Amino acid sequence: MLYHLAAWIWKTFDPPGFGVFQYVTFRVAAAAITALVLSFVFGPPIIRFLRRRQLHERGKPELQGVGNHAGKQGTPTMGGILVLLAILIPTLLWANLSNGMVIAILVVTAWLGWVGFVDDYLKVVKRLPNGLIGRYKLLGQVTIALALGVAIVCCPEWFSSSYPAVATQTTVPFQKNVNLDWGVLYIPMVIFVITATSNAVNLTDGLDGLAIGTVGIAALAMALICYVSGNAVFAKYLNIMHLRGADELSIFCAAMVGAAMGFLWFNTYPAQVFMGDTGSLALGGALGALAVLVKKELLLPILGGVFVLEALSVILQVLYFKYTKRRYGQGRRLFQMAPLHHHFERCGWHEAQVVVRFYIIAVILAIVTMTTFKVR
Repeated sequence: MLYHLAAWIWKTFDPPGFGVFQYVTFRVAAAAITALVLSFVFGPPIIRFLRRRQLHERGKPELQGVGNHAGKQGTPTMGGILVLLAILIPTLLWANLSNGMVIAILVVTAWLGWVGFVDDYLKVVKRLPNGLIGRYKLLGQVTIALALGVAIVCCPEWFSSSYPAVATQTTVPFQKNVNLDWGVLYIPMVIFVITATSNAVNLTDGLDGLAIGTVGIAALAMALICYVSGNAVFAKYLNIMHLRGADELSIFCAAMVGAAMGFLWFNTYPAQVFMGDTGSLALGGALGALAVLVKKELLLPILGGVFVLEALSVILQVLYFKYTKRRYGQGRRLFQMAPLHHHFERCGWHEAQVVVRFYIIAVILAIVTMTTFKVR
């Protein structure tokens, strides 16, 4: 909104200085700072509101005796409301809202935030142990992913003038001038990417600061990817797919980074607030949708490697338990506990150690992701 207002003032009155609003780099910085300020300003009152309404984390029996999880009971949750505000408001203020990609990522994030909010509301307010029934949660994720996939296939020009020629394609990592065309499998692929990433981040959100920090690292790398994908000069230099308008998505990514830093201030060990499914489902889905919009879906397993490992640990644990129960009559565990971060807690690592070491892995994976643009 500020972008459009500034553009109108600049074109109508031509005052000095207003031309800076046309630069994506300026608005990227502005979005990140705005998100950070919003987090610091609205964080304390939102936490007080959640605490006053007793919207707090309930104890999980399976985590009794693991680390300091017993002491987390009573910590306010649904802090994802703060994260969503700190992402959506700066994007609305600083991004070009005539850009179809920007509108798409805003809709996906808001929709999944709403799905997560309903889940948190049912668990925390209505005291339903499992919150939103799993199949309904999955339905919400699949619905928005299906809508995005269909829109890209049926109306590619609405997203970008570059889209019609590459609508169902994706970049192949470590390969030069090679794009994979999904064809009729494109929409199922979009559904898988968004639902899988949304759920993987949700599984990662089990330790203070773990999910929000790793998402912030991934969002920073994604901001660079979006910027170079939308910049004709950089795209040509790196020999990657040029998508006109994709650089506007870097403003959304910058808001994610600012929101992550701001929320981490309150969520770092020992956490004052948890983001709950309101934040984790939305953030995971947003990362998946960003990868889809800039045609970098196959880079997501590298960039989001921490989330992949967390999700795989749960899948392998369940499959191994069922296999051993069928074969030996008694289920056995591959890990001491799943998701993976709880396994390391069981191994004797302090919660803060697990989080920081996962951050280090996330940074390494982000660097590896960026190198794929040159190592081909």
